[in-house]
Amino acid sequence: MVGRAIHSITKEDIDAIVHFIRVVVKETGSKGLVIGASGGLDSAVTTKLCADAIGAENVLNVFMPSAVTPPGDHVLTKDMSKLWGTRYKVIDVQPAIDMFIGMFSSSAAALLEKGNASARCRMMVLYNRAKKLNYLVAGTMNKSEYMMGYFTKFGDGAADLFPIIGLYKTQVWQMAEMIGVPKEVIEKVPTAGLWDGQTDEEEMGITYHDLDIVLNGIILGLSESEIAEDAKVRTSKVLEIKGIVEGMEHKRSAPYRPNIAFNDP
Repeated sequence: MVGRAIHSITKEDIDAIVHFIRVVVKETGSKGLVIGASGGLDSAVTTKLCADAIGAENVLNVFMPSAVTPPGDHVLTKDMSKLWGTRYKVIDVQPAIDMFIGMFSSSAAALLEKGNASARCRMMVLYNRAKKLNYLVAGTMNKSEYMMGYFTKFGDGAADLFPIIGLYKTQVWQMAEMIGVPKEVIEKVPTAGLWDGQTDEEEMGITYHDLDIVLNGIILGLSESEIAEDAKVRTSKVLEIKGIVEGMEHKRSAPYRPNIAFNDP
């Protein structure tokens, strides 16, 4: 697998992301950054990088629980915010979710609809807060989620900057160890928290470790058989993942528009 291995995170990688964040905030004339705090790995790493870049006092973490949010997440996010010195606010989004679901849910069991509504309600909260403070919204999406389209359009797929979008999930774990994310967060089972019992790996049908090897192989242009050998999965799983990546292109692209222009008189 020489030349195919996923890049190991270095201090230089961390410094580059911190510099990127600092430059974006300065060039946009913003006063700070607002980040949704979920208690998960990605939001924790994003928060620490942002705090290191512009000062913790200029970072606002917003915890937005719903009916399916584990009670422990409140304590976890609050403790983490206190550890790093970021500002912290709690806003219950369940009333807004209930309102939207009551308007358009097709079924009481429509989990995906509820999940999308939850993600979009949370992003409305973040942008409302950012507007009031002249802050930017820092998204927490990683490369694995981005390639798989594992996000909600105009929900967690919306942000002004995505500091860790160039990192596979396994690289985010590496970075978390290096920048001092609490062990409890690092070892937590990845979940989007959109419905009770939901986990990322179960929903995608593959572990992040194997998924990242497959995704990396796709980017490198390896054959399905080579990728399957590297990831130690069936070729059919590689084909399935490739199909998902290709099918989710619309979620990664800017809105489609016709290639026409009109000359002003």
